Amino acid sequence: MNEPKVAAKSPYVQPTTAGCYFWCSCGQSKSQPFCDGSHKGSLFSPLKVDITAARTVAWCGCKHSKNGAFCDGSHTKLG
Repeated sequence: MNEPKVAAKSPYVQPTTAGCYFWCSCGQSKSQPFCDGSHKGSLFSPLKVDITAARTVAWCGCKHSKNGAFCDGSHTKLG
């Protein structure tokens, strides 16, 4: 697997408390948008994200964002 699986063609928008999160970059996780270890044996690894204060986060669901774990609208350009 060289390309991530598109888990969703929209962001996962959710209230997020301060803390450390591991965002799924492969798209295979059953716990989207977070890693559940499904990447094992692939070229992918989760991205560690530190949220310093509670806020609503738009986590990337398409796995093609140029803004890491955060949605940048890339899902609108996918076929």
